[in-house]
Amino acid sequence: MKSTLHFHPLRLLPKVPALAAALVLAGCVGVRTEGEKKARSDQESVGETYRPGGERPILPKLDVSAPLQHFLLFAMLNQPQVEASYYDWAASVRRITVERSLPDPRLTFSSDIAAMVMSLMPGLMMDFPGPGKLKWAANMATAESEGRYFSFEWSVLQTAFALKKAYYNLHFLDAKVKVNQEMLRLAGEIERLARAQNEAGKVTLQDVLRSQIEQERLTTEIENLEDSRNPLLAQFKAALGLKTEDTTPPVPQRFESTPLDLTSEKLFATALARNPRLKAMEAEVRRADASIRLAYKARMPDVSLGIEADLKASPVIVTPQVGVTLPIWRDKIAAQIAGAQAEKKAATARLSTEQIMLAVEFAEKSFLFRESSRTLGLLVERLLPKARQSLEVAQSGYVSGKVDFLNLLDAQRTLLDFQLSEVEARVQRELTLAELSLIIVGTPPVGAPVLPPGTIPAKERRP
Repeated sequence: MKSTLHFHPLRLLPKVPALAAALVLAGCVGVRTEGEKKARSDQESVGETYRPGGERPILPKLDVSAPLQHFLLFAMLNQPQVEASYYDWAASVRRITVERSLPDPRLTFSSDIAAMVMSLMPGLMMDFPGPGKLKWAANMATAESEGRYFSFEWSVLQTAFALKKAYYNLHFLDAKVKVNQEMLRLAGEIERLARAQNEAGKVTLQDVLRSQIEQERLTTEIENLEDSRNPLLAQFKAALGLKTEDTTPPVPQRFESTPLDLTSEKLFATALARNPRLKAMEAEVRRADASIRLAYKARMPDVSLGIEADLKASPVIVTPQVGVTLPIWRDKIAAQIAGAQAEKKAATARLSTEQIMLAVEFAEKSFLFRESSRTLGLLVERLLPKARQSLEVAQSGYVSGKVDFLNLLDAQRTLLDFQLSEVEARVQRELTLAELSLIIVGTPPVGAPVLPPGTIPAKERRP
């Protein structure tokens, strides 16, 4: 015999307190952990500057008279790579809430049906993970969110460095063009000297031709340098986060160096304390440690509690329910613990490797800074003045017939090489300073949308 049951679920609510309780629970919120509170506070603090109200802030106006700081701030607020890292961090902060929350309660319904409905039993079930499981799951999520924050900070610093690199290369490109233009002017003067000497019968036409060859070489070099401006402008535009269809922005007219006290003995200690790559790996070690503790908690059983009411009975029969998981698969638990321990060892090894590499990078960049500074001092104070004097002597000697054309040309090329070497030393010095400050020491530019130096992002403390 076939039986059909017709009822409206809402009619059961006045009779079943358990179902009413489920509706109340549907609007409940859990208790935030300290790490969750701190993570949300940090994210809201950064968001007020980076994405106030969830929208992109008003960007600084870019023109040739604007300071470099305006361009840096524009890049940090507009660069899509930074935006992606920010929202990855924001998502990881919300995952802390998910991990520390209890599972959703379950509404159940069962019925005994023969020729008619014999029993009608709605119920409510709630799962309770074993002691400490939610706490250490939240700790893992908190450590992960901390690592995501430092990835965001790292992308901010990378963007600032990319902009500075393009900015310095563009400025020193102009310097190289000016040097070659000055040499082209000198080559023209030497040609006039050679023509005068040739007309006087003192030298052959070969000197005139050699001077013309040098001018052609310099003209081509200037054209190549000017042509190289386009890829540098593309890099500058990309660092600002501008799209292909956007107008290419102007380059700041005023040159600004990177301030950094390389004489400080605490500089490397500052790098170890603030470098975002290291801080992200430290967070990964803490996440792995929480993973180990959570793996040990797998030996604790989970509990399910519930209640069921038979609405057909008179009086209504209420049946409590209890369920307990049985963690009997010891090899599974042992594998979870061993896997978590291996992850921590790997994270610790990566952290040690990064610390070693940071020390090497710091030493290399410090050497490059000292080397470029020494080279710059040598060129400016000694070599360039002597090269200019040598060229003047060679020009006078050529006119008087005491110096041949090849020596005059060599004096000119020597001055050109020294001037270009000066520009290269300045480029190397500025790029090294920028990399040391941003990438190695981890000093954010003024106005960067990051937590203030010394602020420790959220992390759970051990009991």
